[in-house]
Amino acid sequence: METERYSRQTVLKEFGHKAQAKLAQAKVLVVGAGGLGVPVLTYLNAMGVGTLGMVDADTISTSNLHRQVLYTTQDVGESKVAIASKKLRAQNPNTELLSYDTFLTKENAMDIINGYDLVIDATDNFPTRYLVNDVCVILKKPFVYGALHSFEGQISVFNYKGGPTYRCLFPDMPSAQEVPNCDENGVLGVIPGIVGNLQALEAVKVLTGIGEVLSGKLLLFNGLNQSFQKVKFSPIPANLNITMLQMEYTLNCSKETVSIEASEFEKLWNSELLQIIDVRTLKEYEQFHLRNSICHPLDGIDNWRHQINLSSPVYLICQSGIRSLKAQQYLQANNPEANFINVNGGINKLKIYATEH
Repeated sequence: METERYSRQTVLKEFGHKAQAKLAQAKVLVVGAGGLGVPVLTYLNAMGVGTLGMVDADTISTSNLHRQVLYTTQDVGESKVAIASKKLRAQNPNTELLSYDTFLTKENAMDIINGYDLVIDATDNFPTRYLVNDVCVILKKPFVYGALHSFEGQISVFNYKGGPTYRCLFPDMPSAQEVPNCDENGVLGVIPGIVGNLQALEAVKVLTGIGEVLSGKLLLFNGLNQSFQKVKFSPIPANLNITMLQMEYTLNCSKETVSIEASEFEKLWNSELLQIIDVRTLKEYEQFHLRNSICHPLDGIDNWRHQINLSSPVYLICQSGIRSLKAQQYLQANNPEANFINVNGGINKLKIYATEH
């Protein structure tokens, strides 16, 4: 162990060389190498965690760069875990870095997580969080949770020394209608850095035994007024005794949905008169829309769903495909015999948008 590299933290009497040695022996898995994963990986790597694993199959896009500060413009299009490994290795060559260029799934989660002492959830989707939780309960691994929304963040530690799990706080997977939409609800670039660093701090406390761990407490951060709140919650015994994974980890929906890729939709759009409903806001619709489409914003769905012609297929579109999927699932549940088709990728993936916008 390089004494000088870590001297500014080993000099702390509450931390010292003993805690540093515990970090050096620790194996931490970070699920997600994006907004939260970047600060978590960067600081745990710098502080001397012995083994860091990272799971992510995503590539770097330009829209990532305002918050995922480990990456640069030159990295766009490259694998996140490949670029992160390269830069983290340059930052601290002492760390053993393990990369999993894949998404965490029911099929691989048990094998991957089993080799680590602690899991840090740095994802942005509910199915993966519930999967991480259930695997950690089965394998008796603690995990550090973080979540973002606009100017706000949440942090907690689950499954720690008999403490509550994620399901004790959020028992059931939300429906697609309850999930915030990424195009309407962005995130201020600095917020993931703050929340990710708080996750890294909790990980250090869990691994070394210093301080008070956020077990049974949900820390709420509001960046607009710089406020912190703690909400206490208790274990639910049934959630501490999960012994097997669920059949599937997907957002709740009432019926299997039908979708079409944007490229295939374009071919139909150019040759047929389709029933197209654009569920974006009126402002977005006025900026650009497809001819023959009708603007019916998602937030007013109960006001217009009775106006739809259910005798012919209904193509639902939005900017990225998220809002239209929510509309599809809601409409399909209320009209099970109708044919609602979601346009995957939405207007962002349409070539006509790129040429005419």
